[in-house]
Amino acid sequence: MEEIKTIYFAGGCFWGTERAFQLLEGVVDTQVGYINGQTENPTYRQVCTDTTGFKEAVKISYDPAALPLERLLQAFFLCIEPEKKNQQGNDRGSQYQTGVYYIDEGSQAICQDYFDKERTKHAAFYTELAPMINYYPAEDYHQDYLITHPNGYCHISSQEFDQVKALNPKK
Repeated sequence: MEEIKTIYFAGGCFWGTERAFQLLEGVVDTQVGYINGQTENPTYRQVCTDTTGFKEAVKISYDPAALPLERLLQAFFLCIEPEKKNQQGNDRGSQYQTGVYYIDEGSQAICQDYFDKERTKHAAFYTELAPMINYYPAEDYHQDYLITHPNGYCHISSQEFDQVKALNPKK
């Protein structure tokens, strides 16, 4: 097994985004939280005021030997609408801005190449690609939300979840 790598995805409401990534073989751990804002250790209530600059995000720890970053990006773009700014599904506000946030140059290069290709598929493209500046874990009740609340709200459709699952290697 290669060294475990970390990358962050903001895909709208973090409950569904986390659940989508949990369906991929090679994801070692997920944690929902808040990324790239201006206050220290924000709460969900603060992030929802649209004044902190934070986005709802999922920290993904993955094994690159089992799960290439390109497959994570493919899953991400199956579940978002990059043409929308500060909105995914029925959720509106700057905390729902989509983005990918990297911590190393290797990941940046792979993401940039993927973004360059993905951008050509859309009339408008608002998904951010930026370094992770700061990240704070969300409150415990948000972690693994759709596992503990399987009928909870989700902006990602069951068909999109099925498409993500189909990205796993055939056995």
